[in-house]
Amino acid sequence: MTGRLAASDVEVGEELPPITVPVRRDNLVRYAGASGDFNPIHWNERIAKSVGLPDVIAHGMFTMGAAVTCVTRWAGDPAAVVEYGVRFTKPVVVPNDDKGAELHVTGRVAELDDAGLARVDLDVSAGGVKVLGLVRVMVALAGAGSGDGGVRHR
Repeated sequence: MTGRLAASDVEVGEELPPITVPVRRDNLVRYAGASGDFNPIHWNERIAKSVGLPDVIAHGMFTMGAAVTCVTRWAGDPAAVVEYGVRFTKPVVVPNDDKGAELHVTGRVAELDDAGLARVDLDVSAGGVKVLGLVRVMVALAGAGSGDGGVRHR
């Protein structure tokens, strides 16, 4: 990381560099261990299908965390994200093959205030299907407003 992105370098309408995140079954098993979420719909195809799913699905929080990477790379500092919200619209289906699934994430700066707080909206899809909706990330940019790196105090 090269440091937090400066507010003076950001414009409303700016497109973030898109990212593609591979998602395979081994990613889901590791995430289950790290998160403590061992629900078998995230690793057992038989159980996932028995409850009406097309196959194993990625954890929602895994999907959400992978998607925000687009913003943290752009901002230059993961701590720049001060607020993050999504709606889960469709599951990410992860087949048991060598390819798995891919998350495609694009973003755009939707708002920028005088204090250096930017709202970034993301589009997140897998297999051509939108998997997260109303994805909004609030990012504190450096060098604006109060001289505190753009961090909003409440």
